[in-house]
Amino acid sequence: MRPQAIAYDEAGDEVRRVFDDITATRNVPDVNNFWKYLARDPALLARTWQGVKEVMAPRALDALTKEMIYLAVSVTNGCAYCIASHTAAARKAGMTEAMFGELMAVVGMANETNRLANGYRVPIDQAFD
Repeated sequence: MRPQAIAYDEAGDEVRRVFDDITATRNVPDVNNFWKYLARDPALLARTWQGVKEVMAPRALDALTKEMIYLAVSVTNGCAYCIASHTAAARKAGMTEAMFGELMAVVGMANETNRLANGYRVPIDQAFD
């Protein structure tokens, strides 16, 4: 049986509080599907939102940089949902098509060279310690 999303009007108070915080923090009219599915487990929803909220808040890294990193990791992990979500968020934060192209080039090159280094079992240079 496939899990179902929990809509705001179907949610209990605990889930509604998290949904309200997400919409207020992100300045959006509704939460996206990711949060609606996590709402099946209110504790997981709350814990995950708190972590995302803390990690993605601009500090030493700005919002665009964080979204582009999230996008790069999502591409590497092959998460179609996260790729779509964080591409949209990065574009909203100012990512241009040129930036997206360079990011994908870096992701592809990093994945290739990582696999080569792992395959050849290249020892770490002393200079990098």
